Amino acid sequence: MSENYTALYEQHKKAGASFTDFGGWQMPLKYESELAEHHAVRKTAGLFDLSHMGEVWVTGPDAAAFLDYALVGKLSAVAVGKAKYSLICNADGGIIDDLISYRRPSPEEGIDKYLVVPNAGNAKVVAAALLERAAGFDVMVEDASAETSLIAVQGPNAEAILLTLVPADQHALVTELKYYAAVEVSINGQGLLLARTGYTGEDGFEIYLPNVDAASLWEALLEAGENHGLIPAGLAARDSLRLEAGMPLYGNELSRHVNAYAAGLGPVVSLAKESDFIGRDALTAIKAAGVGSALGQKLVGLKGAGRRAARAHYSVLKDGSLIGEVTSGQPSPTLGYPIALAYVDVEHSEPGAIVEVDLRGKAEPFEVVQLPFYKRQK
Repeated sequence: MSENYTALYEQHKKAGASFTDFGGWQMPLKYESELAEHHAVRKTAGLFDLSHMGEVWVTGPDAAAFLDYALVGKLSAVAVGKAKYSLICNADGGIIDDLISYRRPSPEEGIDKYLVVPNAGNAKVVAAALLERAAGFDVMVEDASAETSLIAVQGPNAEAILLTLVPADQHALVTELKYYAAVEVSINGQGLLLARTGYTGEDGFEIYLPNVDAASLWEALLEAGENHGLIPAGLAARDSLRLEAGMPLYGNELSRHVNAYAAGLGPVVSLAKESDFIGRDALTAIKAAGVGSALGQKLVGLKGAGRRAARAHYSVLKDGSLIGEVTSGQPSPTLGYPIALAYVDVEHSEPGAIVEVDLRGKAEPFEVVQLPFYKRQK
């Protein structure tokens, strides 16, 4: 039984949520229907508690140079107010975590400030790794995860819902906010960090705020969203939404045994940046070898020809021979057919290739397809 509870735990209990352990946290799996929650995010809007995620502040004269060294991306090139998806890797190129870093306005001249957001189960590991890597840099690394809540509003109506709560003189801050950017706004007098980011494949926002203000904001969002089809959504819907959007999940598609090139995240790695970074030599060699990984496997999307879904750890076959393993899979609520992510041998990784998945003793055909499975109409 996990011992961590978010500041919104009582709200979820009152709403009749079913709970699950995720990354050491008791999190809502679903409220009434995970399918209804999934479809709400695609058609109207869903409200998520993501307070199990980590928040690590990196501040100081060397903050930009430090993150260039600690992460595989070029964080020094990120403009103030913008965000960047990146990875923190081991020296061998294995992925410790995938994360988003937001560059915030400098608190004073000559000081840079970033908010680094790791995944739930990795928050302490990432904070510790950043602290260790900070040796020799003039930076302060502060793990604010325990005091910070994160609420997401995702779906086509997300912007309209936010506009009912943000003061009129701040509406332009919301409407003009670009994808992978963040801005300070206020709701009911609370100062919030509003980011146009998400993990669903839809437009939406993620809101960072102190734990003490989380319950009042949650209730305000639910009330504001009543006329916009907003309903609370749990981790089950979040998982089916991110899978349709072809987004990897740490612990499924990403791990210390996987590198960026195998996972299809090669563009995230900046081998061109001037500074050294942890994992550079290994990732340079892996890229030069021209294969997805040391095992010659690559992450692909699979589309089922039948109705039965592939699940994590199911074997992927070609002519009866083992060529890979499913990492995530389920029926797609939006598309109406089974989808899966899997690592397969590179020679079978091209879109259009037909493979089989061992569905508990019966091999069923699946087609390798281009990711993502689902892309919203803009």
